[in-house]
Amino acid sequence: MNLKIVHGDLLDQDADAIVNAWNRNFIPWWLLVPQGVSGAIKRKAGSQPFQELSKHGLLPLGGAVLTGAGRLPYKGIIHVAAINAWWRASEYSIQESVCNVLSLAEEQDFKPLALPLLGAGTGGFSAGQSLEIIKGQAAKSSYSGVIVVVILNKDA
Repeated sequence: MNLKIVHGDLLDQDADAIVNAWNRNFIPWWLLVPQGVSGAIKRKAGSQPFQELSKHGLLPLGGAVLTGAGRLPYKGIIHVAAINAWWRASEYSIQESVCNVLSLAEEQDFKPLALPLLGAGTGGFSAGQSLEIIKGQAAKSSYSGVIVVVILNKDA
């Protein structure tokens, strides 16, 4: 496992792809006012990745979907359903999200991959709890690239 922890902005990372902590697509993207990571991605990438994402329908909890990156300089955005219908994360949802993200990143040969803390903040987990779950799941993965876990400075 090659895991790197950085403090900063997900959208400033030198990576092939980034991860967006998303909902399960049960609320249409155009009805939401994306916050946090999703809001930053939408402001910089435009709505194209979210329109693409909506075509995948309801995502299973922990599910991961690849879309284009819109106006961002990445090869793609991997969206994960790390929170449930009540906007809460669980250890399971974070583990499944990381597992599915890393499988998709390996399949697409995205190296390196940048992801935010999943389930932290709105999801109810602390930054430390989320990071430990991500580390644990990454250690079990066969992903051969560098995993850049980005901690937003306010989460430190």
